[in-house]
Amino acid sequence: MKKIVISLILVLICFSCKSEKKNNGKINVVTTTTMITDLVKNIGDTLINVQGLMGSGVDPHLYKASEGDVTKLANADVIFYNGLHLEGKLVEVFKKMKNKKTIAISSTLDKSTLIGSDYFASNYDPHIWFDIDYWKEAADFVEYYLSEAVPEKKDVFASNRKVYVEKLNKLKKELYDTIDVLPKEQRILVTAHDAFNYFGKAFDFEVVGLQGLSTATEAGVQDVQKLSAFIIENKVKAIFVESSVPKRTIEALQASVKSKGHEVVIGGTLYSDALGDAGAIEGTYIGMFRYNVNTIVDALK
Repeated sequence: MKKIVISLILVLICFSCKSEKKNNGKINVVTTTTMITDLVKNIGDTLINVQGLMGSGVDPHLYKASEGDVTKLANADVIFYNGLHLEGKLVEVFKKMKNKKTIAISSTLDKSTLIGSDYFASNYDPHIWFDIDYWKEAADFVEYYLSEAVPEKKDVFASNRKVYVEKLNKLKKELYDTIDVLPKEQRILVTAHDAFNYFGKAFDFEVVGLQGLSTATEAGVQDVQKLSAFIIENKVKAIFVESSVPKRTIEALQASVKSKGHEVVIGGTLYSDALGDAGAIEGTYIGMFRYNVNTIVDALK
């Protein structure tokens, strides 16, 4: 990892004063997570070149920069990342960048409204995309910086942002209606790690993750035993695998519940730290959110 970081720093220094614009002079925008890539594409559309570092199923907590990322970052005019130490192994890379427009999506949010965390160096839970209102703020933020980078296209960016925010508003109402069929006592979401706390806060779910806030931590035997007891006590019908986390931990949890003479089903796979495959419905932020909620409600009702 140290070699990659050193290489990144050296290349970025070399390229800091010159950015290669390709494809008819469009600016090059690099994004980290799939959620941010989708957001930036919705605002920038075909007016910019967008390259995402992470693909479907990639865990941002554990992601390490590849040699291919060096070139992408070096050639970027603007870089959008989540921040709050979500991309933990890229933090030092971003800090070392000179003369690069490097923007943390989370920096637009009021920190007093965020969920605290003792695990992350930022002291906050970084999974902000699971609050749709936060994501609308992020859309405004992206529009501002794209307009700053390409001022002659600011009206188009503003129009794209307006259309996208309207879609998010419709999504939020739809999800509330879908979740409304679940009684309060059934709104318990058990997943591989605590990626869904903002979702729980927004939609009135109790959220319990086996591995805590980061997938960098491993669930131990005591964690499994404690959570299996919680599932039995609260008569939880279903628990959920996450697409970016190995399913063995949730399968171990299911086995622990069964060993105590009870049953709990695996209700499906949720998208947490990454979207689904490009081109699939789950490959967009809106499609991912809708899929997750339908999967949760169908399994728990």
